Amino acid sequence: AFRLALIQLQVSSVKSDNLTRACGLVREAATQGAKIVSLPECFNCPYGTKYFPQYAEKIPGESTQKLSEVAKECSIYLIGGSVPEEDAGKFYNTCAVFGPDGTLLIKYRKLHLFDIDVPGKITFHESETLSPGDSFSTFDTPYCRVGLGICYDIRFAELAQIYAQRGCQLLVYPGAFNLTTGPAHWELLQRGRAVDNQVYVATASPARDDQASYVAWGHSTVVSPWGDVLAKAGTEETIVYSDIDLKRLAEIRQQIPIFSQKRSDLYAVEAKKP
Repeated sequence: AFRLALIQLQVSSVKSDNLTRACGLVREAATQGAKIVSLPECFNCPYGTKYFPQYAEKIPGESTQKLSEVAKECSIYLIGGSVPEEDAGKFYNTCAVFGPDGTLLIKYRKLHLFDIDVPGKITFHESETLSPGDSFSTFDTPYCRVGLGICYDIRFAELAQIYAQRGCQLLVYPGAFNLTTGPAHWELLQRGRAVDNQVYVATASPARDDQASYVAWGHSTVVSPWGDVLAKAGTEETIVYSDIDLKRLAEIRQQIPIFSQKRSDLYAVEAKKP
């Protein structure tokens, strides 16, 4: 077993302040025994298509440099939520992960862009400014293999299935659902991905700011492979802790052995790229 921490950060419009407070909360989580820590989606700036180009930076860059330093200082695995990344004139919603020595382990670019229209409730099009990523991202720790998605990616069951096929036992989705989709689907999707794939699922949301142009749902959560909600935040800035028990995961997979019972003669979910 190991301790996972999710940082539900109150994000402001001042990047340097967001970075300072994020690093302070990472240090606090490490003192409480967390070995893997995740920040929320868009932790260094407000979430919105007009903000992405304004706050975008290269990777490595200012924000990821700070993450590298605090991961090394605390000797933890740090999932850097996401930041707007600029690369060759394009913008991405990108999660950088750092190891206990401060090394950049992987860089994951959100695959599925959040383009939705719920009349009278919410219309949002990430594709107005962002480009999608085109590769899967997993990383290994001494505890287990971890798969990454960002927010809207959690709606796509195939991504989680491919990560499970690749040996992931924990899926982490930094995400900022909203006040329309949050109450309807946030917990449901996490529990669905967890039970379908017999994995732990964790989501790290920004804290709610009712004055923001995009109001995040909050409620960062950890779900077990049995579908139990192990830990769940409210809407305020906080750190969510959960002890991830891989023995329990193995027991669940033994008791309900869906992986050996799949009808590969009838269907398959396959990755088209490595």
